[in-house]
Amino acid sequence: MEKIDALDKRILNIITCNARIPSKDVAVQCGVSRAAIHQRIQRLIDMKVITGSGYTINPHLLGFNTCTYIGVSLEKGSMYREVVNALEKIPEVVECHFTTGPYTLLIKVYAKDNQHLMELLNDKIQRIPGVTETETLISLEQSMNRQIQINTDKDND
Repeated sequence: MEKIDALDKRILNIITCNARIPSKDVAVQCGVSRAAIHQRIQRLIDMKVITGSGYTINPHLLGFNTCTYIGVSLEKGSMYREVVNALEKIPEVVECHFTTGPYTLLIKVYAKDNQHLMELLNDKIQRIPGVTETETLISLEQSMNRQIQINTDKDND
């Protein structure tokens, strides 16, 4: 794998704060040409350091007012791939993590309200073969959401 240098890290910090920033503005902040920025970003994409692009949608403005984290226990941990495939068919499930600890999976779900959440739990998630138990944690407020900051200090690489 190619090495990420200080310029790559600076570019990453800039574009994670504002993915729509024009390359010319990134170039000015970094003191390099726009072509260099394009090349670096493409290299970071090719290296899979940058794995996506797009817009962040505010679920609340679309009527999804209940954000929930659900711990899911499985009959056997080895069933997780089949369960994940079933969860992928539920559009309200937006994240799924295979975890250690008390749950096999931790999923993030957006529901319109508590009634919708109950329907998702009772009629969809808990009916997936292999799911033995769920524990629901409703998020009252998202206090922070950010990308990892890249240390550009050469002493701490």
